[in-house]
Amino acid sequence: MHELAALLRRLPPSCGPVRLIGIDGHAGSGKSTFAGQLSRALDDAPVLHLDDISCHDELFDWTGRLRTQVIEPLSRGGTAQYTPYDWHARRFGPPLPLAPAPVVLVEGVGAGRRALRPRLAHLLWMELARDEAWARGRARDGEEQREFWDGWVRAEQQHFAEDPSRPLADLLVRQHERGYEAFPGPSSAHRAAGPDQIVTHGD
Repeated sequence: MHELAALLRRLPPSCGPVRLIGIDGHAGSGKSTFAGQLSRALDDAPVLHLDDISCHDELFDWTGRLRTQVIEPLSRGGTAQYTPYDWHARRFGPPLPLAPAPVVLVEGVGAGRRALRPRLAHLLWMELARDEAWARGRARDGEEQREFWDGWVRAEQQHFAEDPSRPLADLLVRQHERGYEAFPGPSSAHRAAGPDQIVTHGD
């Protein structure tokens, strides 16, 4: 994990002074867990969870909110203020600050969307087949979320059909029993592979 963290630190800033790193993948693919471990390897880099930006009525139509609350302030070197969504109360809460840092992680389905990619220093994709990821997510959330998941799957399929992320990923990340492996993504296919483009870590 520390090799990947070192690679990300060496990237040029992409959003004002910030190296914005997108972590995308199917729901249930392990993005949040991976982002938490990567954050620790980056000396507790801030993590923005896109579940806090989306809501029941706008599962994927949150680009404008992300832009005004997060991207624009960070691009000016200022502190972002975003209003996290409460999925139980079904309303947005009070603003939370997100200060500019050398690296900020943005994790969630759609983190590599077309509107955000120009601001990303790197895009990581969690390499897990969608059916396996969705099965993990359904098992995690339980039977009470079955109806929500049915609607989510349809929305996610439509989103990635219209705005795919994996073909533009810089790195693909696979989870193993112990640790993760990151290797060049589709967007690097036409670049010469260098020593920094393959990172394997077991910690």
